Amino acid sequence: MNQYVNLSDAETPVRDGTIKLHGPEGFDGMRKAGQLAASVLDALTGFVTEGVTTAEIDAKARELILAGGGIPATLGYRGFTHSCCTSINHVVCHGIPADRKLKDGDIINVDVTPILDGWHGDTSRMFLIGDVGVKARRLIDVTYECLMLGIEQARPGNTMGDVAHAIQRHAEKHRYGVVRDFCGHGLGRLFHDAPEVVHAGRPGTGPELKPGMFFTIEPMINIGKPAVKMLDDGWTAVTRDRSLSAQFEHSIGITESGCEIFTKSPAGLDRPPY
Repeated sequence: MNQYVNLSDAETPVRDGTIKLHGPEGFDGMRKAGQLAASVLDALTGFVTEGVTTAEIDAKARELILAGGGIPATLGYRGFTHSCCTSINHVVCHGIPADRKLKDGDIINVDVTPILDGWHGDTSRMFLIGDVGVKARRLIDVTYECLMLGIEQARPGNTMGDVAHAIQRHAEKHRYGVVRDFCGHGLGRLFHDAPEVVHAGRPGTGPELKPGMFFTIEPMINIGKPAVKMLDDGWTAVTRDRSLSAQFEHSIGITESGCEIFTKSPAGLDRPPY
């Protein structure tokens, strides 16, 4: 049975398995952090191009986060030494920036989480490099649709299972695999918190959604099977069958009547083409 706690802005949150419910000041903090995160990805739109390295993307993301008054949540997190994640082609998530240059036909997910005034804004988008094939473009379109269908179910009285089922049903309708090994998560003044936000499940199951909950929805969808494997670096997850993978992520808050997307693009660049 899930335990919910009303968290005042004066309290220091603890990762104790409880689902935190936030008030207006929390929404204001998440709104600002989310908009910084979204504006970073907006600014990267013209930068993430053929020939640029993922290390250069990382440096640019760090520069933009710091210029916006934030700090990168991933920098130093559990030993991670970069300011964003860059996941190319068959990399599912947590790709480590390096000297790899982006090539014509690549697809890449860039995932950023600035901390602004103690609040985490967590979001990711797909970028298409040059002439991307039809199959990859379709995967990206469906993955974004999965995210938004999940968000449509994020309202009071529904459950995490309703969110998960909407995502799974749409992905599998297109014969894509939904990754089970990684999920979305609660967040706020903690980077990762309860509840887990799975992307495949049965309606009416899992935690009930209540006003004041903050969490990410971030489906990872594979052209092939759902199975993934970890590389030896301990971070990078790839599709086991080497098929392409795509992901989009928003941070949201449950309101009295639905939800608010904290990380919506100020420039309307939520999905490609940008």
